[in-house]
Amino acid sequence: MKAFTVTESNGNTIEYIDRKRYLWLSSLFYPLMPLTGVCLMAWTGLEVSLLLPLVLTYVGGPLSDWIFGEDKNNPPEAVVPQLDEDNYYRILTYLTVPLHFVALIGAAWWAGTQDLSWWGFIILAVSVGVGSGLGINTGHELGHKKSSLERNLAKIVLAVPAYGHFCIEHNRGHHRDVSTPADPASARMGETIYQFVLREIPGAIKRGWEVERQRLERQGLGVWHWQNAILQSHAIALLIQLSLLFAFGWIMLPFLVIHNVIAWWQLTSANYIEHYGLLREKKEDGRFERCQPWHSWNSNHIYSNLLLFHLERHSDHHANPTRRYQSLRNFENLPQLPNGYFGMFLLAYIPWLWFKIMDPRLLALPHIQGDMTKINIQPGKQEKLMQRYAGIEQEQASSEEALEAKIQ
Repeated sequence: MKAFTVTESNGNTIEYIDRKRYLWLSSLFYPLMPLTGVCLMAWTGLEVSLLLPLVLTYVGGPLSDWIFGEDKNNPPEAVVPQLDEDNYYRILTYLTVPLHFVALIGAAWWAGTQDLSWWGFIILAVSVGVGSGLGINTGHELGHKKSSLERNLAKIVLAVPAYGHFCIEHNRGHHRDVSTPADPASARMGETIYQFVLREIPGAIKRGWEVERQRLERQGLGVWHWQNAILQSHAIALLIQLSLLFAFGWIMLPFLVIHNVIAWWQLTSANYIEHYGLLREKKEDGRFERCQPWHSWNSNHIYSNLLLFHLERHSDHHANPTRRYQSLRNFENLPQLPNGYFGMFLLAYIPWLWFKIMDPRLLALPHIQGDMTKINIQPGKQEKLMQRYAGIEQEQASSEEALEAKIQ
């Protein structure tokens, strides 16, 4: 294990060992997970083998998070500069980029050359779509960095799911408006994921193009100029998908449509759970307070965080967007998800169960304590939700009064 050592001005020596250092290599496996089903089918001849990636993701993922539990350890701030400068962690993100292309091309080749049933064809397209959708996370990690290499790699990897507007919209739109009613990528209390997707995807696309248009105008350029970062990523996506169509024929049309739709849905799933119901306070001047760690739902589950470059330590990420994944921290009293992202996605797909589990958690947060005015609520649902949870605020107030009386 590599030790990071710093000697402070008072002579004290701080030593830190990242015990997950080599476990981060598992992030290289995840992009290739869609091909596990292809390999198993090639070996056994059983088409049902194509289900393996979905089983690993949506059964194995939540179970692994439950079994391996959470890691709440933080690197000492004194060693963070060394940790950030260690190229090992950057190389892992760089290597992940081509692996997303390998997975898409490999799955497309299998779909285009094998005599699959209609259900096997759909399962394969869905599996690779899931991988490509969460692969946007690779673009997310790279797109927040300042180096031109990492920003260009972000544009390239976002071409796999044809979601080229993401980094522009996410960095300059979502991070600005997060946990406010103005943000299409922040879910509201009482809003199902199926309602959210109809607001989030078109809203994010519109905002991404508007932000990029404004950037180009400041440089005296038109929105269709070749320096448009969204167009650059879409050009790569068009090249890839037309090449697959040319190589394997018209069967690629439904394959790529399913792949793209599922990939976009995966990002929507992540956005839905990351800020559900959380609301930044509006100041007297009409502006919202600076984003704080408690404006994002956090998860310290080891397994899924290793696969997703610590995406689930979302609270620190939003409070400090340029902080690298290996340095992201946990804080006490944060909004905490009961499982990692894979388990929470499944929960979100069943709205009544999601509301039953997450609404009480939302209302019980230390900075909310049952106060519905501190929650981002779905328009038209305020009265119904206030009636449903009216007793929570009263119970909270009563318990506080009882505690004060006991102290006195």
